[in-house]
Amino acid sequence: MPLVSAKEAASNSHVSYEKPSQPFECPRPLPASPTLRRFTVVPRLPLALERLRELAHNLFWVWTPVARELLVRIDPNLFEEVHGNPIELLSRVKQARLDELAQDDAFLSHLDAAHAALRTYLTTKSWFERSFPQAHGARIAYFSMEYGLHESLPIYSGGLGVLAGDHLKTASDLGLPLVGVGLAYAEGYFRQTLNEDGWQGERYPRNDWHKLPVLAVDGQDGKRLIIDVQYPDRVVHAQIWRVQVGRVPLYLLDTNIEQNSPVDRSITGPLYGGDKEFRIRQEIMLGIGGVHALEAMGISPTVCHMNEGHSAFLALERIGRVMRERGATFEVASEATSAGNVFTTHTPVPAGNDVFDRELARKYLEPYRAALGIGEDQLLDLGRARSSDRHAPFSMPIFAIRTADRCNAVSELHGHVARKMWKELWPDLPEHEVPIQSVTNGVHVPSWVSAEMSALFTRYLGPRWAEQTDDAALWARAHEIPDAELWQVHEHRRHRLVTLARRWLGNDDVLDPRALTIGFARRFATYKRADLLLTDVERVKRLLGNVDRPVQLVFAGKAHPQDKGGKELIRSIVHASRQAGLRGRVVFLEDYEMRIARAMVSGVDVWLNTPRRPHEASGTSGMKAAANGALNVSVLDGWWAEAWAAHGSQVGWPVGRGEEYEDDAGDRIEAELLYDVLEREVVPLFFERDRASGLPRAWIARMKASIAKLVPAFNTARMVKEYTQRTYAPAIARAAGLAERDGLMRVEELVAWKERVRAGWPSVAVVDVDVAQTAAEVRVGEFVEVEARVRLGELRPEDVVVELYFGPTMGSHELLKGSLARMRVAGVNADGTHTFVGGIPTHESGSHAFAARVMPWNVAMSHPYETSLVRWA
Repeated sequence: MPLVSAKEAASNSHVSYEKPSQPFECPRPLPASPTLRRFTVVPRLPLALERLRELAHNLFWVWTPVARELLVRIDPNLFEEVHGNPIELLSRVKQARLDELAQDDAFLSHLDAAHAALRTYLTTKSWFERSFPQAHGARIAYFSMEYGLHESLPIYSGGLGVLAGDHLKTASDLGLPLVGVGLAYAEGYFRQTLNEDGWQGERYPRNDWHKLPVLAVDGQDGKRLIIDVQYPDRVVHAQIWRVQVGRVPLYLLDTNIEQNSPVDRSITGPLYGGDKEFRIRQEIMLGIGGVHALEAMGISPTVCHMNEGHSAFLALERIGRVMRERGATFEVASEATSAGNVFTTHTPVPAGNDVFDRELARKYLEPYRAALGIGEDQLLDLGRARSSDRHAPFSMPIFAIRTADRCNAVSELHGHVARKMWKELWPDLPEHEVPIQSVTNGVHVPSWVSAEMSALFTRYLGPRWAEQTDDAALWARAHEIPDAELWQVHEHRRHRLVTLARRWLGNDDVLDPRALTIGFARRFATYKRADLLLTDVERVKRLLGNVDRPVQLVFAGKAHPQDKGGKELIRSIVHASRQAGLRGRVVFLEDYEMRIARAMVSGVDVWLNTPRRPHEASGTSGMKAAANGALNVSVLDGWWAEAWAAHGSQVGWPVGRGEEYEDDAGDRIEAELLYDVLEREVVPLFFERDRASGLPRAWIARMKASIAKLVPAFNTARMVKEYTQRTYAPAIARAAGLAERDGLMRVEELVAWKERVRAGWPSVAVVDVDVAQTAAEVRVGEFVEVEARVRLGELRPEDVVVELYFGPTMGSHELLKGSLARMRVAGVNADGTHTFVGGIPTHESGSHAFAARVMPWNVAMSHPYETSLVRWA
């Protein structure tokens, strides 16, 4: 390693260092384990370029062309070499180049424009300020295990992290008072390598946090802020880094510090590494440590959003703080804090959710149980579906659901799946009433649209398109883009993808820049069926081998290090790519990350997605491709089921019609359907050219429709606004009310009411139901008058709601999805029962049915299903 003198270092850089406690004497042999004195070298920027430092430390540049192009301009080759990391770029660029730029009027003018764009962005009054002035002073804390903001910050693995990154970017765009919380991984997710046989290997390069676009968080004393987190037999310490994402700060906890043992330093080592015990240590640091960190920085979140169940332990810390600070009981503190907790589930299969066996959960939660003053089973029951099952594992999603007032899935179809999966928590409710709503995912469009497409949108949609990604009227103007210009931009991007793929593969003989290019890139889990298109290799060879209508396939993706099935899928594709007839037409791009993702979603003609329905919770890669004009070919799962239902063949093609199969026979059926749609529809349409212009007019029309209809619906501006209106704002209002002086008094009253209701519930019954009509048939438009006699025992009419659950049976013997009509109390009977009356409207003919039910009701509850108590007639 080359050494420089102190004089040379000082001439090139600013140097900050920790002064050693004893003078360093030479010559003297170093001890076996020397005490290291650390210092950080930062670039010496000419005064004229000082504003670069602010731009480099705010990821605003990631989605803002004028800022990103400025950084590229410093040294394009070096920018590519450092994966777009602006801090490493500035630390490695030659001092002569910086001095040259400081004298370059054109560069300084560009710097003025980029810095002005950042200042304007940060100071303009935001959508949130205009829309929710009553929420002034509220803070939303968003917790996620991973964040995909840019490839230069490798703390993500895939879709969950990229969604979290897009959520933060959009929260910044909209001005939400939001902070992110995560972990600062020393290694992050693995880097993928493939051996000669195509088998995936993993590398874990270390992250140097002093070379990343982050800032150290100091305490009021000017020293690094260190927090302490309690583990079963020790305290673990963590320092904090801040990533500035536009207006939004992301705080990352880092245990890789000298105060910790090697075992504890590894807590923030790899992302998704290790065994169950390693995972629970990470999740305690994320959830409990995250709340500690916020409070240590003076941030008291009004609302905590758990992005998946990894961070659910934050509920324990929030409960404990209310108990300590306000003298509340566990029950009252639980009620008060749940008002400000939001939980998003992303996993549509139980096996994909984090669970810990009883003994492991007991061991790590014991310090918190003792502090909360509750019994072991009372705590563990919060993570079990049934309290009677003492041997059930502790489920993080169940714990999150039980400690959050608002829960949501990430697409309409996933909402159905999630309600079915967690119905056992509300055993007496019809499945569709299980209180898990859905907020369909989206993408941060400015981050994923190519530079060329961005310029095209600016030209024809107007300069503010990036601020109005959910404006359907604005995106309808995509139809006005001239066919020739749209096609020219798209062909340029396909050519760019081919050029990059050749460079990454080190092979100039692969791919054809004129061929119909189909892309498939995502996590290689077996249910995603990456090899479905290769089921019949001979048929694929015929499809790809037509000289007049060339087709090619580009694959990319990583399998989890422990997923042998996923690794087998990768190997099978690599082997297929070497076969005669497929060689050069099928490629696998190694080490999939955000840079490759951007190249693929902007460069392919068709985006392919073939999961086993309904295992794809949402999916967002197809949304990114659509924003760039690519057309989707996908199984009707996740978001695509909604897109196809709304717009049909205007925006792409389905594989099947939403069938669900329970065995491998479905794979064969859907492979056949996939071949059929490609051979009969997709390929012919792509190569159907206008004789005069040579343009594929019908294909371009679908590209425009895909942009016009899908972008305004499937973007994070719409998504975050929906979260704000449906979850954040109500949670802020309710949590703010509970924070008032008499807020806990109201919570105590609600807790006492729930205890009284639960105690009296065994006596509640619907004794009798009577229909006023004597005729068996009712005419459409008439009301069916119903009278119910209800025994309430010790409860009062105002403690309950009595409802009629009704609807058409569709020829079935069951009422699978009914509507509700509330009944009103009409009087008290001699036997102490109460009479309730109500009416059922009739809007359509056919067979109908109804049932009466009683549920607890209190205006202070966030929703009527909080108690899980229902009594049916």
